[in-house]
Amino acid sequence: MSVQPRVAKVLAALLVSMTAGAAILMLLGNDTPSAGAFSLSSYCHLDSVDDALACRVSSPPDRWNRVEIYYSRTRAGNISQLVSLKGLSSGDELNCHFVVCNGLGGKDGQIQTTERWGRQWSAVPGRGGWYGEDRTIRVCVIADGKNARCVTDCQLRRLGALTEQLCRRFEITPQSIQMPAAWQ
Repeated sequence: MSVQPRVAKVLAALLVSMTAGAAILMLLGNDTPSAGAFSLSSYCHLDSVDDALACRVSSPPDRWNRVEIYYSRTRAGNISQLVSLKGLSSGDELNCHFVVCNGLGGKDGQIQTTERWGRQWSAVPGRGGWYGEDRTIRVCVIADGKNARCVTDCQLRRLGALTEQLCRRFEITPQSIQMPAAWQ
């Protein structure tokens, strides 16, 4: 018979603590966190990195030997907005293979694939001030590049997954990944 009063006490304590917790949350208001908390839900709703790596043309494992990550030098954007901003006539002229969005123009962490990757075309040395090698995979991160905090946590996670898959698929060494100076 002593079990029933104990269960009642536990349920009453649980009800009081849940009510107090709900009251505290209501007092805090509906403001979102200022730093923009990482949301696993939004991360899971993005296409997989394998989908982004799919291309229409097969390529040998030694086709690519470097990965270069660079800033778009814009606050927002996606592939079509970058084409427009750079005054290009189509996405074929964009001199990168992937664009990683920041939530302003595309979903935060969304990896967009350019036509250059789909057709396995090299980035063109000399175009847009870039003078790298033709076996370099170029990844554009939508960010102004003014400080180290300009890239979102979701962009960093997705960029890490993308570079890991690229290195695995094309046997690229970690030393062959070039990142912006502020990241090193």
